[in-house]
Amino acid sequence: MKYNELADIIIENVGGEKNVTNLTHCATRLRFNLKDEAKANAETLKETPGVLGVVSKGGQFQVIIGSDVANVHREISKKTNISNGSNEAGEKQGVLATVIDTITGIFTPILPAITASGMIKALLSLAIVFKWISNDSQVYIILNFMADAAFYFLPVLLAASASKKFNTNMYLAMMMGGILLHPNFIGMVNMAKETGEAISFFGLPIGAVTYASSVIPIILSIWFMSYVEPFADRISPNVIKFFSKPLITMLIVGLVSLSILGPIGFAISDVISNTIKSLETVSPWLVPLLVGALNPLLIASGTHYGLVSIGINNRMTMGYDTVIYPGMLASNVAQGGASLAVALKSKDSDTKQLASSAGLTAIFGITEPALYGVNLKHKTPLYAAMIGGGLGGVFLGIMGTKNFTGGSPGLLTLPSYIGDNTLYHLYAAIGGFIVSLVVSFVISFVLYKEKDSNENIVEVEAVVSSNALAQSIVAPIAGTAVSLKEVPDTMFADSILGEGIAIKPSEGVVRAPFDGVVSATFDTKHALGLTSTEGIELLIHVGIDTVKMEGKGFEYKIEKDQSIKKGDVLMTFDIEAIENAGFSSITPVVITNTMSYGDILISTDKAVTNNEEIIKVVQ
Repeated sequence: MKYNELADIIIENVGGEKNVTNLTHCATRLRFNLKDEAKANAETLKETPGVLGVVSKGGQFQVIIGSDVANVHREISKKTNISNGSNEAGEKQGVLATVIDTITGIFTPILPAITASGMIKALLSLAIVFKWISNDSQVYIILNFMADAAFYFLPVLLAASASKKFNTNMYLAMMMGGILLHPNFIGMVNMAKETGEAISFFGLPIGAVTYASSVIPIILSIWFMSYVEPFADRISPNVIKFFSKPLITMLIVGLVSLSILGPIGFAISDVISNTIKSLETVSPWLVPLLVGALNPLLIASGTHYGLVSIGINNRMTMGYDTVIYPGMLASNVAQGGASLAVALKSKDSDTKQLASSAGLTAIFGITEPALYGVNLKHKTPLYAAMIGGGLGGVFLGIMGTKNFTGGSPGLLTLPSYIGDNTLYHLYAAIGGFIVSLVVSFVISFVLYKEKDSNENIVEVEAVVSSNALAQSIVAPIAGTAVSLKEVPDTMFADSILGEGIAIKPSEGVVRAPFDGVVSATFDTKHALGLTSTEGIELLIHVGIDTVKMEGKGFEYKIEKDQSIKKGDVLMTFDIEAIENAGFSSITPVVITNTMSYGDILISTDKAVTNNEEIIKVVQ
């Protein structure tokens, strides 16, 4: 499909231009802020050729395109007047969603500059290690300041992107970045550190802090500017507003940033870096393990850019990152390995082609095609990727592998592990690369099975018909049983948490679907975990994002660890309150230990009562 045709389809199915308050893109995704997400047609987009998937998380409606995303974004920009600014005109977001959306919106636009500088730096390190050039040559000096430019002037780059996110004047924001980096201020800071004499402005103490390559101070400053600028606009007379508004804005923001916000931001950065150093001492493998194993789920939910910002802060503060980027390297390579195993084992030509191209792309650092096109779809490759990524992360953590310059974690950015005038970290990164690739490939190859053979269908039907080793689950809620794919949450729709069904409730009562025990309750009372006497682990999640209701409209009738009989009332909920709060009442019913069973047979697209069988689990 042509880019302009795909752009038309996307615009139409996000609710039209008027429903969009903000649009940005990263390496693979279009990231929309929508006024009313109910107007978007996610199912149509998922079925559109050229769209790899749709994710709604972190306050953003994300359309996954792949490596062609820039071309599609360009076409949408030509056809519309959609702003790249803030989403303040859209619906109100939760605190966590707002934070994720803000971090993503600020860091996504500057990644090309960071990547370019990082790769120049990596090539320069490679040239020094192999003695192609000397570090006192003009060639080295020129390449070095070219590589340092984006890092040194990072506050200015962040100021520009933050100004769009916070909806304030970009040029005043960039001026604030320049204030923090001005040579005269840096000279004063150096002098203060040498002499111990404090810096002050009419008695107002100014922090003796150097802000080159810093991240958090400038973001705090531009956030503050977004409040000061409207204030300056209100108090400025119209006759002199042209110069009084920027004057008031910069005097207030500049002084408050130098005296308060800058030192606070620097202290926060320092706490983060010191925490990372402590983790390196106590358990250097822990965070890379978690990042390597869980990053696919973070990517699926669109929240992985929060980790990217931590990795950048680590490199800017300590000069290297030992936890985030190494963990992401292991994760990306593992996703590629799992996908390539599917390509080798599958007998379907379309699956082979998709899995092979997606696997190679993931190894090079872009994982969405493998994640959405192969691994999530077939499940076992996802599990293999998480295991391989976790073990690769452990290896990289134990080896103390340092990433010096960033970039999209993958084969092409392995030179970013060259630093400290040694190739040790590069060799360690290659080792982690191999561990992640081999482990995920082997596990995926062993576990992956194509399910469309007639022999398997006949065998399953024979087992079920004889009731041998088959266990039944009745509907816990009266309503309409539908496929999990209709749930507006990727974690359920793509069966990441397990196989099952969803119910559109007609009454707000949850009853026990089998004999067993209540294995999990939640403070917000929006969900239940149950375990049957046969060992089936079931999650009943009433509504989507209803955790934000903080228990209002929900009431438990049981306690954790309480024994239950089929038909017992477990909880009640207010359908009207859920929908009035802006949430969907559709309720996923998911078997979380799906991998323990041979087949999960479901019955959907019909009205169900509490005593009607909806799932049959075959051992």
